[in-house]
Amino acid sequence: MANLMKAVPNPESNSSAPLADPEVVAIARRRQFSRSDRRRILAAADRCSEPGEIGALLRREGIYSSQLATWRKQRAADAVSGLDSRKRGPKADPTIVEGHRTAKLTRQIDRLRRQLTQARMIIDVQKKVSALLALQPVDDLDGES
Repeated sequence: MANLMKAVPNPESNSSAPLADPEVVAIARRRQFSRSDRRRILAAADRCSEPGEIGALLRREGIYSSQLATWRKQRAADAVSGLDSRKRGPKADPTIVEGHRTAKLTRQIDRLRRQLTQARMIIDVQKKVSALLALQPVDDLDGES
């Protein structure tokens, strides 16, 4: 039993070095590769000709062979957009999107109609003021009585 006991440092010892925090806080994040990284890795995999070179490449880059195979399929399907990052989450329903677009355009049309009505009323008032001022004698327009 004595062999199983670990030596515990004495808290009263005169050590000047602060104790390091042994706990490591891990933040899990999904690794994301940019389009250029994917192209670079695929080009490097295409250049591999010797047995074991692709395995070494995968270990060096920290990816799985299935990921490489997926990227190759995407590249074959579409040379440019197949390697683009894709938005995750539920896809938007086209009918709902079109409904939102229609509602937005309808609101814009209503706003523009109100502005047009207001502009027409202002123009009518300006015409009436102009007609009234044209009826007055020129002396009254100068402000001299």
